[in-house]
Amino acid sequence: MFDLGLTELLLIGIVALIIVGPKDLPVLFRRVGEFVGRMKGMAREFTSAMNDAADQSGVKDISKTIRTATNPVKTGLDKVGEATKEFTNFDPLSETGKLASKRAEAAKKIHEATANRQDNNKTKKAGSNLEESEKSSSEKIIKSENKK
Repeated sequence: MFDLGLTELLLIGIVALIIVGPKDLPVLFRRVGEFVGRMKGMAREFTSAMNDAADQSGVKDISKTIRTATNPVKTGLDKVGEATKEFTNFDPLSETGKLASKRAEAAKKIHEATANRQDNNKTKKAGSNLEESEKSSSEKIIKSENKK
């Protein structure tokens, strides 16, 4: 706002120390700080009130329309920029990746179903082998009892 550097502030402080005195200097600085704070608050309120009034009257819409109408080259360049952005953001691997993940899930399901079927076949085969061995052992026992 005033663009005061460190040396200017130091000079103002020394002059204030000489004029006001060391006893009343903190009170003076406190009051100056409060005054500056109030002024900043008032400036903020004024700015927000002006912005609200401009928004209510539709000034922003009108100014945007005027800017667009007066600068058709920029509008055309904006459209080109949007198209370029869409083109550069296109990722063909994302579609391939989706298909690959679906195929991997299907392959996993097929593998699990095949493994379950093989386990069932092994269980049936083991059961039939057990039955055959029980039959053969019982036949051997019967033959040995018949020989006696």
